[in-house]
Amino acid sequence: MNNYLISSNLAISDNGFLFMSSTGETFTVNEIGKHILNEMKNRTDIEKIREKILEEYEVSEQILEKDLNDFLNQLNTYKLVEEI
Repeated sequence: MNNYLISSNLAISDNGFLFMSSTGETFTVNEIGKHILNEMKNRTDIEKIREKILEEYEVSEQILEKDLNDFLNQLNTYKLVEEI
């Protein structure tokens, strides 16, 4: 799985509100999305994030793979992250 870098223009609030200062766009994410973004902000490897989610939440590996890939693709589409 690829790694991503969060845009330096992205602010993440404690309640999952995202603000892209360069465009003025706003987004919201759920608790797991916020968890993923905060881990990414701390430069945690995507594979480590995946492992943590499997440990902390009741989710199958197959569902997590699909949902995580979908989430990362959405972040990439909105230019909130970039692949590294």
